[in-house]
Amino acid sequence: MEMSRTPHTSKGMPMQTTTLRNGIEMPLAGFGVFQVPDATLCEQAVSEALAAGYRLIDTASVYRNEEAVGAAVRKSGIPRKELFITTKVWIQEAGYEKTKEAFEASLNRLGLDTLDLYLIHMPFGDYSGSWRAMEELSEDGRTRAISVCNLLPDRLQDPCRNVSIPPMPNQGAKHPLSQQNEAQGILREG
Repeated sequence: MEMSRTPHTSKGMPMQTTTLRNGIEMPLAGFGVFQVPDATLCEQAVSEALAAGYRLIDTASVYRNEEAVGAAVRKSGIPRKELFITTKVWIQEAGYEKTKEAFEASLNRLGLDTLDLYLIHMPFGDYSGSWRAMEELSEDGRTRAISVCNLLPDRLQDPCRNVSIPPMPNQGAKHPLSQQNEAQGILREG
């Protein structure tokens, strides 16, 4: 991934991006809705984030707020091509068929035709089957990019080295107490 040297702006807010391996440009800063299950509060929070200039919105099926995210996106009036919407398949949705069903359910809840990024939320269950389904969704143009999150280096090697489409990026917490340097190195090699 390369960081864009030319910041994008939305409503006056500088928006730095990165370019994924497949050429898709992704904002580096995003607004996540983890632990915002109340639909009214979630929709309001996403609406305010979009008004403030955020263009990457991150949710997950397990957060149970995809409908509220979709409502805020529709009401924002921002052209879809200017937004980067991410959601995730949960552990109980793992496996080839279940992931395809979960993807369709997420799209319906969000009210979208395509996703920008679809992630395996946690590396449990049949996440290899999930990855195969996600590769097909990517090849069919249903999602622009696919990846993983919360994968530690020992779990990250399989999806980086034994797949047709390598993960891009590995979404995970990075802070002073957890730098994730080993995982980042594996992704760069992948």
